[in-house]
Amino acid sequence: MSQAGSDVGEVALDAVADRITEAWKPVDVATVNEASVRVARLEGEFPWHHHAQDELFLCWRGAFRIELEGHRPAHLSPGELFVVPRGLRHRPVADAGPAYTLLIERTETKQYGEEAG
Repeated sequence: MSQAGSDVGEVALDAVADRITEAWKPVDVATVNEASVRVARLEGEFPWHHHAQDELFLCWRGAFRIELEGHRPAHLSPGELFVVPRGLRHRPVADAGPAYTLLIERTETKQYGEEAG
């Protein structure tokens, strides 16, 4: 949204989250510098993966955890955020019902990580 020639305005994140019916399919809501701001519905377990860049998770609604290889999991409730450092294998897990997260990551970040090729 911050790119030249793009729309300028507010984004109602609750309305965006309400429209997401499929888990693990992020919706882009804004672009800031070289990063995409995305909202995703989390439900169940996502596959283990890692990225070449840091990835920020902000819990918007519900609760979930991010399991980290070799570290204790990060448990997130609404309003809490966690940054997964680049290269660290991780997987989000929402096993208490659907949760919604705001992601900030580079636009070219592969959803399934570097393992996806």
